[in-house]
Amino acid sequence: MESQLPLTRDLVLLGGGHAHALVLRRWAMNPLPGVRLTLIEPNVKAPYTGMLPGHVAGHYGRGDLEIDIVRLAQFAGARLIMDRANGLDRAARLVMLEGRLPVAYDHLSIDIGITSAASEIEGFDDFAIAAKPLGPYAEIWEDFVVAVARGAKPPQVAVVGGGVGAVELALAMHHRLTGVTDKRPEIDVLEASRALQGTAPGTRRALLREMARAGISLTENARIARITGHGVEMADGGLRAAALVVGVAGARPWGWLEATDLPLENGFIKVDDGLRVTDDPAIHAAGDCAHLSHAPRPKAGVYAVRAAPVLFHNLRADLSGGRRRAYRPQRDFLKLVSLGRKAAVADKGGIGLQLPGLWYWKDWIDRRFMQKFHDLPAMPAPDLPREMAEGVRAEMSAHPIICGGCGAKVGPGALMGLINELAPPERADVLSRPGDDAGVLRIGGQIQVLSTDHLRAFVEDHWQMARITAIHALGDVWAMGAEPQAALVNIVLPRMSEPLQRRTLREIMDGAGGVMTEAGAAIIGGHSTQGSELTIGFTVTGLSEDRAIGLDGARPGDRLILTKPLGTGAIMAAAMRAEVDGDVVRAAIGSMSRSLAGDARALRMARAMTDVTGFGLAGHLLAICRASSQGAEIDLGAVPLLPGAEQLFAQGVRSSLDAANAAYAQPAIDCVGDAPAWLFDPQTAGGLLAAVPEECVDVCLAVLGEEGVAASVIGRITEGPPRITLL
Repeated sequence: MESQLPLTRDLVLLGGGHAHALVLRRWAMNPLPGVRLTLIEPNVKAPYTGMLPGHVAGHYGRGDLEIDIVRLAQFAGARLIMDRANGLDRAARLVMLEGRLPVAYDHLSIDIGITSAASEIEGFDDFAIAAKPLGPYAEIWEDFVVAVARGAKPPQVAVVGGGVGAVELALAMHHRLTGVTDKRPEIDVLEASRALQGTAPGTRRALLREMARAGISLTENARIARITGHGVEMADGGLRAAALVVGVAGARPWGWLEATDLPLENGFIKVDDGLRVTDDPAIHAAGDCAHLSHAPRPKAGVYAVRAAPVLFHNLRADLSGGRRRAYRPQRDFLKLVSLGRKAAVADKGGIGLQLPGLWYWKDWIDRRFMQKFHDLPAMPAPDLPREMAEGVRAEMSAHPIICGGCGAKVGPGALMGLINELAPPERADVLSRPGDDAGVLRIGGQIQVLSTDHLRAFVEDHWQMARITAIHALGDVWAMGAEPQAALVNIVLPRMSEPLQRRTLREIMDGAGGVMTEAGAAIIGGHSTQGSELTIGFTVTGLSEDRAIGLDGARPGDRLILTKPLGTGAIMAAAMRAEVDGDVVRAAIGSMSRSLAGDARALRMARAMTDVTGFGLAGHLLAICRASSQGAEIDLGAVPLLPGAEQLFAQGVRSSLDAANAAYAQPAIDCVGDAPAWLFDPQTAGGLLAAVPEECVDVCLAVLGEEGVAASVIGRITEGPPRITLL
C-alpha cells in the first residue's frame, strides 16, 4: 500500500547566500515532510566572502572558498533552478525568471546578496567589474593575473571605493601581482569621501601604514568623470591608467528590487524581528539584501550566518503552524581584516590591533566554516528489514540506489532476448527491421517513424527534466533521419496536493513544449497519474520522404562519428549521492539539454545511425555491427568524455545499469587489458552515432561545425564478425 506523504507546500529559497546555504544544510538534517523545497540560483558555486581577499592574494585556491550549490541542493533534497530572478508577483505568489516561466511559492525567502557595481559612473558597466557578486570578479581577476604574468597587461589596477573592503582587496591584489611580475604594481584607491570610515582609529592607522608600505595610492574626495578602456578619467581631466578597474564602492541593492512592491529601505528589503517582510507574512529575507527594521546593522556576512538558525526555525514554523522566534543581532562583532600578506588587524568596539598570528586565527575560523559545506555527511543506505527473501541483500548491495534517466532501464541482456522472440511483422505497411530504434510505417506513400521513451527523474527541476526527456525521446526520430511530427506525453507525479499538481504540470509542459516546438513537433495529448516518483515520457512520431536510416546499412570503411561526449551515467550517479562537483553536473545537464536536430541534418548521408543512450556506446555500436553483419574498431583516444567523467570512472563510480551493459557487450569486445568503463556507461539524451562513407566524412564534419556541434570521428566499420576491436 502506498504510504508516501503528499507534498502540500512550496518553499522557495531565492538566492544562494550564506543564510540560505546554512538553511539548506539544516534542512538536509531535518526536512519537513510535505514541503517541496526549491532553490533558485543562477550560479553553480557561491564564494564565501570572508576568504575572498585570501584568494585574491593567492593564499587560497578557488575551491577553498566556494560552496557547491549543486551538491548542497542535492544533499538537502531541494530542486535547483539555475536561473536569475528579475521580479515578483506577490499577489499571485510568483517569482519571475529570466529564462522560463515564473515559479510559484507558498512561502518565499530571499537571500540574493548585494552588488558593488557603481553603474551610475559612465562606462562602469562596460569597462569595470564589481567585487560583488564575487564569482564574476574572481574569474576576471584570475584572467588578469595570468595576463600580467605573461606580460600581456601591465599590473595597473584602479579600485573605486575606499572602505575597509576596498582597501583589503587592494592590498590583496598588490600582494598577488608582486609575486607574478618583476614590474612594480600600480594600484590606485579612489574614494568619493573619507576613506576607511567606520573603522577603529588603530585599524585605520594600520591599513594606511600597510598601503604606504606597498606603495598603494589613496585619493580621498575623488571625483570620477568616467571609466574607459584605458582607466579612470577624473573630473579634473586627469587619467588614472588601469588595465583593471574594480568597483568596491559599498553595498548596493539589486536594481530589480526597486521595480517590485516590496517595502524597501534605500533599496534593501525591510524585515521584522522574525526576518519576515514587514507587510507580507509569506516572504522572508536575510543577509545583505535585507534591512533589519528592528535593529539596523551594517552589511556583513556575520549577520547572515547568525540569522540562519532563526530563519530556518521560522520558515518551518510558518509551514507547520509552529511558534516563531525573534532574531536579535549582536551590536558589534570582531572583524579580522587581512593585509594582503599573511597578516591581519583586529577591529572591535572602536579598538584596532595588529598582532602576530591574527591571520592564522582568521584562517582557522574561515576554514572551519567552509568545512560545513565541503565535508557533507554521507547519505545513509536504506534500512533493510530483519527478514526478507533470499537475494534481496545481494541485490541491494550491488545497487543500493537505482539511477535515474537511462541508468534506470532494464539491462540489455534481459531486454534483447524478449525482442528477438517477437514475431516478425506481417503487415506490408510495417517496415521495421530487427533492433531498429523506432517503428517504421508506410502511410499514404510517406514513411512515418514511431517511438516511445520515458525517464525516471534524476534532476528535481521539473522544467529541466521535461526538456531532457523530450530531447531523449526525439533521439530515435532524429537517429532515423526523420523530422519530428507529433508527441503524446505521459507523466507520473509523486503524490501532491492539487495546487502543486497544477504548478508541476505547468512547468513540465512548458519545458517539453519548448523542445517540441523548436523541433517542429506538436504535443497532441497524453496521460497523467500519481505514483511514487516523478516519471516523464513521450510517444513521438516523425516523417521521412525517402528512407528511414536504420542499423543495418553500415559497410566496411565507413567512419564512425559521435556527436556528444560520454559520461552522463556516472556523473548523475555521483550527483544522486551529492558526491560530484557542481560544474561537472552543470556541464552534463548542458550536454543532455542540447537538441540533436542539427546533428541529424548534418548526418543525412549516414548509412547507419543510432542515438547512444541506455546501453552505452558499446551496446549501441554492437547493435549496428550485428544488424549490418560487420565489425568495428574504436580509437580509444578519440572518444570524447564530459568534464569530470574520467575522474569519476577512475574512482569507480558507476551507474546502476553499468554492470548489465558490460555483461552484455564485453564478450563481443577485443582489447588488450580491461575495456574502459565509459564504453558501458548508460547515456541519457546522448549523441548520435553514425556510420558515414569515408568520402563524406569531411562534409559531415563541416556541416556539424556550422551547426555548432563538436563531433568526433571515433573509429570505423570493418569486415568480419560483429565484434568491436579497441585500439
